[in-house]
Amino acid sequence: MKIGVFSTFMSPLATPGMIKDFGKRAEDIGLDSIWMGEHVALFDKNTFGYPSSKDGRIPVPAGGGMLDITATFGFLAAVTSKVRFGTGVALVPQRNPIYTAKEMCTLDWLTEGRIDFGIGVGWNKEEVEACGYGWEDRGARCDEFLTVMRRLWTEPVVDFAGKWVKFETLRMDPKPIQKPHIPIIVGGYVPAAFRRAVQFGAGWYGFNRDPAATKDMVARLDAAFAKAGRTRGPDFQIIITPPIGMPIDAMREYASLGVHRLVVNLGSQRPERIGPRMAEIATLVKQDG
Repeated sequence: MKIGVFSTFMSPLATPGMIKDFGKRAEDIGLDSIWMGEHVALFDKNTFGYPSSKDGRIPVPAGGGMLDITATFGFLAAVTSKVRFGTGVALVPQRNPIYTAKEMCTLDWLTEGRIDFGIGVGWNKEEVEACGYGWEDRGARCDEFLTVMRRLWTEPVVDFAGKWVKFETLRMDPKPIQKPHIPIIVGGYVPAAFRRAVQFGAGWYGFNRDPAATKDMVARLDAAFAKAGRTRGPDFQIIITPPIGMPIDAMREYASLGVHRLVVNLGSQRPERIGPRMAEIATLVKQDG
């Protein structure tokens, strides 16, 4: 079981110096990957609450915000050479698929194949609509956008005529380093998400899942594979971020469930908290080494 860390960098704590130091430290202790979540805008009032907090709000420092995943991974790539980078998750239905395909294949090119494209449909209705898209059809739009991106990453010239995207003789280069394309890791806990993982995914990502919930989600995933007339293969990755309060010494249980990669939540980005938390995570890396 490989060990990574989830850390959505937030201003004002995530300074350039802090991010550089974090990337170097992550690589020095042998972490497999660094994952970031995505929200391009936050709202004082939301139709639906953030599902991973008790009060329904994203825990952002006062006066701060979440850094962009593409720019931050490019910044981290310049100070590392081994650690992978994962979007956990990129909100595909509110993104332009052509720009997104270009951003991700450029990152894959510049990192020499160290990108995992974790994707989801999102929970924030206001954010989706502010980006110029509809809320109710975001699932179908996600499928179309993934189809577009996958073709742009693998075909020299692409014609496409969908509901939301239309173009002819489009060329996009450079192609990703990873073959057949950048791994698509699908997040989500509803039947449509598991179906999407079977259709598009090289893996499934569960955030804030304890071992019992993970076991249940994997069973649902396997049922989706069976419904599609397929069996989940050994190369299909199960990636989990445990609850933030879960003790480090309890995390070995995930390996017995068949989890391939454990992405431990960093938690606070305050300087005095990062060192002790990274030391805890390093002990888990050593146990799995």
